Amino acid sequence: MPQDRPSMPPVRLHSDAELARDALATTLLSRAVRLARWAGAETRVGAGGELVEEQLSAAAEQIGLPQDDEGRAYASEAWRAAVDAGLVAVHDPTDDAADADADADADDASDDAYGTVTPGENLSLLTSGGPQDVLAVWLEILDAAHADAIAPLLDDISDVIGEDGEIDYAALDWDPEGEAEFLDGVLGNLYLLTVTDGGAGNEPVPLPALAASMIVPDDMGEPTDDVLEQVSTAMVRLDDQFRLLESVGLVDFRPVDEELMAEAGTEAAEPGEPVGEEDVSRYGLVRLTPLGLYGVRTRMLEAGLDVPAVGDLAAKGADVLLDGLAHYPESAARAETELWLDRHEPAAAARELLTAARGADEGAPLRRLRCQQALTLIGPEGEPEVRAVLDDAELGGLARVWLAERRAADVPPPSEAMIFWLSVDTIAAQLDAGGELAELQGLVQDLVGQHSGFFDAVWRVDHPATAEVLEAIGGLHPDRRIAKEARRAAFRAKSRTPRGA
Repeated sequence: MPQDRPSMPPVRLHSDAELARDALATTLLSRAVRLARWAGAETRVGAGGELVEEQLSAAAEQIGLPQDDEGRAYASEAWRAAVDAGLVAVHDPTDDAADADADADADDASDDAYGTVTPGENLSLLTSGGPQDVLAVWLEILDAAHADAIAPLLDDISDVIGEDGEIDYAALDWDPEGEAEFLDGVLGNLYLLTVTDGGAGNEPVPLPALAASMIVPDDMGEPTDDVLEQVSTAMVRLDDQFRLLESVGLVDFRPVDEELMAEAGTEAAEPGEPVGEEDVSRYGLVRLTPLGLYGVRTRMLEAGLDVPAVGDLAAKGADVLLDGLAHYPESAARAETELWLDRHEPAAAARELLTAARGADEGAPLRRLRCQQALTLIGPEGEPEVRAVLDDAELGGLARVWLAERRAADVPPPSEAMIFWLSVDTIAAQLDAGGELAELQGLVQDLVGQHSGFFDAVWRVDHPATAEVLEAIGGLHPDRRIAKEARRAAFRAKSRTPRGA
């Protein structure tokens, strides 16, 4: 019965306006903007667009940092972000020479090696554009930060400088695709933990657990020393990467305790040792920000993954809504339905939902369940449309449930055939929804226990999922005698003459 499901659960995103405000407030983008507005005719850049060494101190001062090595390094990082995001446009020396006025005084010959900059096209978008324009610029900054995060660590650059003076990347044993895949996998797992019902939600995730999610096989019992060493190495690498990604607003990050790093090799620092709750934070804690959810989702969409967001279905037809809601968690399904209903008059909404709920395909039972849940959000204005399907073989049962829940008058009792058809349809929907085992067992026990001679009647029910439902009851019911009855009834249902034969 299972149908194609989205790769990820639906996410609730903040509005574009809120996300744009968050983006403008991020450390890296705000620094890049300040440097882009500071840059002028006297600003000089190298062949790669980097700010020349002589101007790094002034750049550090411009973004409020000390003019020491650390401040200059942060200024260089912010400048690269400004270039990558199109906040400044770099012009190489040959372009500048061609544009120079022929009668102008000759500059010092040493300046010929430097390029110049002018304001980039994207700089004005941050003030005159809309929220989507701001987010587009921020995504450029995110891409640059992601590239920096997977770049090789050069502790001693002299070891990898070739004879031509360029970095010999082959000597680094650096796999850029592998590094990107690992970091994206970590971010994907963090995203999944954040958006899954019952997952981490807004709570931070311990860094060891996140690293282990990428390295420790699911079927491994006690991790080996080699696996634990890999987890420890990954934690150190992720600690560096999350520090960088925090500057772009992707995550809130509490780094690994530096004292703990200094204790490496001692018993207190062994990653496999159990630690108390008060010690977990020493190993690093990370969570995606609302802006981070938006950024990771965008990257996954660009990679071709199915990553739904609440609101995606609000402007679609009722058929698309019910199919799309099929495997949404309950809270997200309700939120999506409310957005859809906001666009429709109650009576028209009820009519469209009921029409879309019909069908004998595999997904129909779950569509009807989602329809029933959607109808609970519609007021008394929907009653005429619901009453209109009371005699419908597929919809009459759920119509009676809706009317009964609203304590409506003059609700005709269902026939026995309708009761058993609705029982099969309900179990089929819950099986397709993939609910918790205990909940499914409870539903099966309730439905079987409510009707004497349940199996004698159910195997005759003219529903496409009858045999499959009876087989499921045989596997779910805790009473072995009843389970055996269910399997026998399933065999009889399969042997029944097909409809229309």
